[in-house]
Amino acid sequence: MAHIRLIATGGTIASTETEAGGPVTAALAGERLLAALSQGSPKGVTVSVEDFKALGSYALDLPTVHALCLRIDAVLADPMVDGVVVTHGTDTMEESAWLADLLVTSDKPVVFTGAQRHAGEPDSDGPRNIADALSCAASPALVGLGAVILFEGDIHAAREVTKTHSARTDTFRSPGLGKIGEVDRGEVHLYRTPRSGLRLSTECLEDRVDLLLLGLGMGADLLDLLADRGARGIVLAAFGRGNAPQGFAEGVARLRERGVLVVVCSRCPEGRTAGVYGGDSGATTLVEAGAILGGDFSPIKARLLLSALLGAGADKDRITQVFAGP
Repeated sequence: MAHIRLIATGGTIASTETEAGGPVTAALAGERLLAALSQGSPKGVTVSVEDFKALGSYALDLPTVHALCLRIDAVLADPMVDGVVVTHGTDTMEESAWLADLLVTSDKPVVFTGAQRHAGEPDSDGPRNIADALSCAASPALVGLGAVILFEGDIHAAREVTKTHSARTDTFRSPGLGKIGEVDRGEVHLYRTPRSGLRLSTECLEDRVDLLLLGLGMGADLLDLLADRGARGIVLAAFGRGNAPQGFAEGVARLRERGVLVVVCSRCPEGRTAGVYGGDSGATTLVEAGAILGGDFSPIKARLLLSALLGAGADKDRITQVFAGP
């Protein structure tokens, strides 16, 4: 018999309309979510529930998610607990799951799930996702694989997954790589093993890390504005292989003198950054000016990784090494 802890954090899965046809807000406790399972918990699984914070995931901040990761780690330290399921809003689920992948030290399964249709809808996808997530968290096959997202029966690695559709129930995808497995009628099937996880230990996350999506002809003075606001790090969602509009290399050099780190990722959903192009603000020129290439990390995941590394006191050499890894 496997024992799983369900940690409820709000989101659409825990939301209902405040009035007919009105907006939805997160209010349902974890026990209500568990009670909604039509056939109860999966066979061979017992569940205990705790409520962490009932918020839409768009309202979460880095200190709150850091506290959630610490709580997950504390729960998994109990030898009587075999895994954790976290119910969470889909807007930022991939971000919280990625931080859990980085910060939770236990090898026991950590499974995030939620819903795209709120709990008051007759065809809400929440109950099925919870049941499948419990099966995942109880499966020995997921031990040592890091945090995952379970949605619509698909299992995705936290580093690779992203939300791809604003409303559809099959919103989560892992571009270029695909899911690592699936749940079929309560049985967990794994098809591949994700890359070995990176584990970090930090007492806090540096929340002064900004993300800037680049577009045609944007001005590099935006870098200075962010530095003036107190940014310690900036992640650029740049073009193609990691190229930026004219003037950004000079802007990166100015920030280097101010001690602000700049990580360059690609805004493309697949592929890696690389020092292929020179000239004014090609990736090679950006690196020469002091930027760090972000490899195949998405800009969203790179921002959180940089936040964790800065919170842990890592210097530029260490940060460069991490982003250059597999």
